[in-house]
Amino acid sequence: MIAVTAYVVFVSMFFLIFPGVDFWASGAFYDEISGFWAQNEPFLRDVRHLGPFLVKVIAIACVGVLVIKLLAPGRPPLMPLRQPVFLLTTLILGPGVIVNAILKDNWGRPRPRYVEEFGGDLPYQPVWKISDHCESNCSFVSGEASAAMWLTSVAFLVPATWRKASLCFLVPLCLVLSANRVAFGGHFFSDTLISWGITLLLILAVYHLLYQRVPPILSDRKLDEWFTVNGRRLHRRVNRLVLRVRFFVRGMARKFSEH
Repeated sequence: MIAVTAYVVFVSMFFLIFPGVDFWASGAFYDEISGFWAQNEPFLRDVRHLGPFLVKVIAIACVGVLVIKLLAPGRPPLMPLRQPVFLLTTLILGPGVIVNAILKDNWGRPRPRYVEEFGGDLPYQPVWKISDHCESNCSFVSGEASAAMWLTSVAFLVPATWRKASLCFLVPLCLVLSANRVAFGGHFFSDTLISWGITLLLILAVYHLLYQRVPPILSDRKLDEWFTVNGRRLHRRVNRLVLRVRFFVRGMARKFSEH
């Protein structure tokens, strides 16, 4: 966590001192005739959709595991419940709250395609500078780069023998998905690098609380007990509701039959 924090500070200072690196990185995918030409490539557009698709699949699977435990509280969960809790918590807090709700909607940094250097009419804004040149869903920081980095959180949960293999797939995928946004003129290079650091820092913090802290904030046993108790409580409430509906229907049927 100290190393990742130092990385975020270093990258931020670097781009504050050398903002031209942002122009150089975005300019590699820009020409005055077609603009950011990569966004017109069908294959690259399909690649862009891969990241959100994988995020949705993992999130739905995690929610499904928790819901199934609620619906079948007497059975053991499909996987240790800290795993879906870890993945959902980091997804909600990282790409969801910190990146999209706080930074992207409040820092006001225009995207590369809208700044004067790349054919737009807005001024370039340095990293971490709050401005009013963009109202919401702005450039700083990259939401899709954050989601791409979040995908690497899966490697924290796989068996140790699979960890290197999973990282060999997830890290290049993260690089490709993030670089795609720079190529499309959707984000500056600095947006991507800082987004990686912020997301990874959040992942490490949650992993520490759930897995490395002694005792952990939540254990698999405590989560299993909570979902078992509340699943049975839910069953009792549903059963009572079903009985009330049956009594109501029977009462209405009797009234109609008497008339």
